[in-house]
Amino acid sequence: MTSADPEPQSDSTAATSGTANAGGAPAAGVAPAGGPPSPQADLGLLSPMRGAAEATGDVAVLQAMLDAEAALTRAQAALGLVPAEAAEAVSAAARADAFSLPDLVARARSGGNPVIPLVRDLREAAGPHGEHVHRGATSQDIVDTALMLVARRTLGPVLADLGRVIGGLTALAATHRDTPMAARTLTQQAVPTTFGLKAAGWRELAAAARTRLAAAREALPAQLGGAAGTLAAFQPAPARGAEEAAPAGDAPGEATAGGGAVEEAVAVALRLPGRFAAELGLAEPVLPWHVLRTPVADLAGALAFTAGALGKVAADVLVLSRTEIGELSEGVGGGSSSMPHKHNPVRATMIAAAARQVPPLAAILYGSLAAEDERPSGAWHAEWQPLREALRLVAGAARDAAELITDLRVHPDRMRANLSVPGAPGPAPALVDRALDHRQDADRPLDHREDADRALGHHQDKAPH
Repeated sequence: MTSADPEPQSDSTAATSGTANAGGAPAAGVAPAGGPPSPQADLGLLSPMRGAAEATGDVAVLQAMLDAEAALTRAQAALGLVPAEAAEAVSAAARADAFSLPDLVARARSGGNPVIPLVRDLREAAGPHGEHVHRGATSQDIVDTALMLVARRTLGPVLADLGRVIGGLTALAATHRDTPMAARTLTQQAVPTTFGLKAAGWRELAAAARTRLAAAREALPAQLGGAAGTLAAFQPAPARGAEEAAPAGDAPGEATAGGGAVEEAVAVALRLPGRFAAELGLAEPVLPWHVLRTPVADLAGALAFTAGALGKVAADVLVLSRTEIGELSEGVGGGSSSMPHKHNPVRATMIAAAARQVPPLAAILYGSLAAEDERPSGAWHAEWQPLREALRLVAGAARDAAELITDLRVHPDRMRANLSVPGAPGPAPALVDRALDHRQDADRPLDHREDADRALGHHQDKAPH
């Protein structure tokens, strides 16, 4: 039995945080429909650039921790460390809607993490098999694994949205391969280029982001090490009489009957992390990574790159959609509370806002690499919220970028009218061909000419709003 990831799909839901669990029940702090929200609720009122609300909310994190606990019991049952009935009981009890989030939040403060009270409650829910819950694990094993699960589940739809961005940019670049416009350097017109080359550059960044995120997602590992990362607590107890089989004078590790039992116990412990990871669809760790934070740092880097890559697209759209330039416009712009004539580039604005927030969050995650001892005080705890917020912001940016590119309106007449420097684009169209031939969509090759004919009728010149 494994915990399946949701199918990758675009996250077009409102950018709220933890509004409902998978079964439709309200999350912590959320009142039933029609009632006022709790004063503790954070529904994203000031975070319209966020995405992946349900995949990253408190209910999702709670379910991921429960998934990790259930998978650990199943993995131990598969290796004979706990009864099979225990795995069934714990898996059946590991449902987020059976636990009180507000109560867990309140009780988590005393121990510094939510796993301590959760284990207590899960043991009670598992009844006579409660003693097998969390056997040998430490809180960090469960939180780290849960956050890797949350990241994996969040990034599926993000990658799908990036695929939409790449497909749209492929079509834009092909359609406008020869559309002349001014290249601008240091804010001034420099030489002629084509809009197709600009779109091909955006596409290169989006494709690089997708490659990095996909690699980071596939490498996300489970975490399992026990109290100090030695796996000692996961060894089966030696058979009765095995200790007496070893002569008193033998040094540890010498070949004896008792030594054989010890070797078997070590082998079982070494197999457990792989079985645990397989139960969850995560990568098997080479070592416990309590203080070896490569997975988090790699994910942080991929998230920051993606935010910046999409931010570059947004920055260009914002400049080129200025009233006095008018070379691009958003197909569905936003209004103004005081100036009804305005057609604001809202999606590009939200992407630009996200791109400014993710790098500082990534810096916190990189800073946590400097973690002392075998388990750190503070460095690990500092990662939780920045990682979740970075996932939310990148999910929102990818969603907004997919919508932006799908509805983007290109105005070739304004591009030609604004072009005030002499000359020709030179090899710019040939560079577009090279870019589109060099880097095809990772999932399926795109014939950019056919894609342009099929998908981009609405990208042709339309009157600015």
